[in-house]
Amino acid sequence: MTLHTGLDVLSAAQRGGYGVGAFNTDNLETTLAIIDAAETTRSPVMLAITSGALSYSKNRIADIALIEARQASVPVAVHLDHGDSFEVCMWCIRHGFTSVMIDKSHEDEATNIRQTRRVVDAARAVGVSVEAEIGKLGGIDAAAEAGDGSAQLTTADEAVRFVEGAGCDTLAIAVGTAHGPNKGIGRPHIAIERIGEIRARVDAPLVMHGASSVPADVVERFNAAGGHLEGAVGIHDDDIRQAIGRGMCKVNVGTDLRIASSTAIREFVRSHPGEIDMRKILKPARAEMARVIEAKMVLLGSAGKG
Repeated sequence: MTLHTGLDVLSAAQRGGYGVGAFNTDNLETTLAIIDAAETTRSPVMLAITSGALSYSKNRIADIALIEARQASVPVAVHLDHGDSFEVCMWCIRHGFTSVMIDKSHEDEATNIRQTRRVVDAARAVGVSVEAEIGKLGGIDAAAEAGDGSAQLTTADEAVRFVEGAGCDTLAIAVGTAHGPNKGIGRPHIAIERIGEIRARVDAPLVMHGASSVPADVVERFNAAGGHLEGAVGIHDDDIRQAIGRGMCKVNVGTDLRIASSTAIREFVRSHPGEIDMRKILKPARAEMARVIEAKMVLLGSAGKG
């Protein structure tokens, strides 16, 4: 199937009132799990690749993702997640990505707008969509640590100014989520009303980063298999549903796949201490990730939309 841009996939979601998952991939097994789940549930999907994943794989993950995306029977966009420079965005565009994120949310608003506009002008000339971010999330991949009070929620006024000035196709907003497995204490508070306020004034499809649910049962299995993950808490499924109902279109998930795959590997190695074949060790990880992704696609409402 022909690759889709991020805007293509998310505009359809916006019209249809469902969400599309953007799942982070670092390797072949994760990429296959994402595509497997998308085809099983008939869901559109975005393969999300960070600058770190590109560096780790010596850029090979880009080729893997593009090959699998082109062969998929459902709509797939290949997306740069949290691109930190104009240069990495341009590399991805030249390499065939159909969506890029330029993340200058840690800069002042004027700088964020200016640097985002530079990427937008270049990307639009070749039909690639651009995501940007306004506000600050908590977590390991952001300037603010989860729960430390320094995360900055996006306001509707900021969102309007930013989209008008930067011209981005899709907009990531901060509404209380966080990157990593420790998103707060108890049930993290998500500013559902704020999503509706922003959606009422901004036409660009909205994006939720840091949306892993960190299922307690999988964390319990991880710890039982010799892992050590304390204080792990994610975003409640009901909050995800409400966010989509208020206008959220793209939901980013990475941590859930890491917990699922590492849990499956730990369990397999413990029960097969003599196994040395990496294919056999990684096969349960791929299956566990696909299971988690399928459930997430049903939650987002994208199942059957591809």
